[in-house]
Amino acid sequence: MVDRIYGKKIGMSRYFVEEGKSVPVTIVKIEPCVVVQKKTTAKDGYEAIQVGFDNRKAGRVNKPIKGHLKSAGDQLFGNLREIKVENAESYELGQTIDSNIFQPGDLVNVCGKSKGRGFAGVMKRWGFHGGRKTHGSKSHRIPGSIGTNTTPGRVMKGRKMPGRMGFENTKIKNLKVIDIRPEIQIIAIKGSLPGSFSTIMEISKI
Repeated sequence: MVDRIYGKKIGMSRYFVEEGKSVPVTIVKIEPCVVVQKKTTAKDGYEAIQVGFDNRKAGRVNKPIKGHLKSAGDQLFGNLREIKVENAESYELGQTIDSNIFQPGDLVNVCGKSKGRGFAGVMKRWGFHGGRKTHGSKSHRIPGSIGTNTTPGRVMKGRKMPGRMGFENTKIKNLKVIDIRPEIQIIAIKGSLPGSFSTIMEISKI
């Protein structure tokens, strides 16, 4: 049984549940995943299926990928992912996996890329308080001393410093599926999810 699927984040909304409470939800457009390859223990050393999603035009897929996708029909995909299963032979090439694997009330884990913030200083990136604003201080937003004495005479690893912020793999656990619309492949998950509009989400059952 497949326990995960992929989709694209659309945005946030709210649902009114039976108790009358307003629940914030994130809407995810589920991408129907088509089985394009089966990996077995005898041949590859493990059991998994490779699925493709995010349909692309012929001009946007190179020839090696086109040849790889022939077994799944005439469809071309921009993204390929592997899903571990107990028995890959129980799936057929070209088979579609969609949002029907979930039910309202299920608990899921969601993985995605967080929003990229670019190059950020220590106050934004790590929450430093900053220096004094008055009395002639010239260290308002700088990190301050980062070194040590002659021994060891180097900056220690792991020092919190300015650098690239965001755009990292982020996983949020134990989120509840509030609603599913199979006819339009929409799923509503309680709470906020990482990333911005059209970020690819991996939704897996717990």
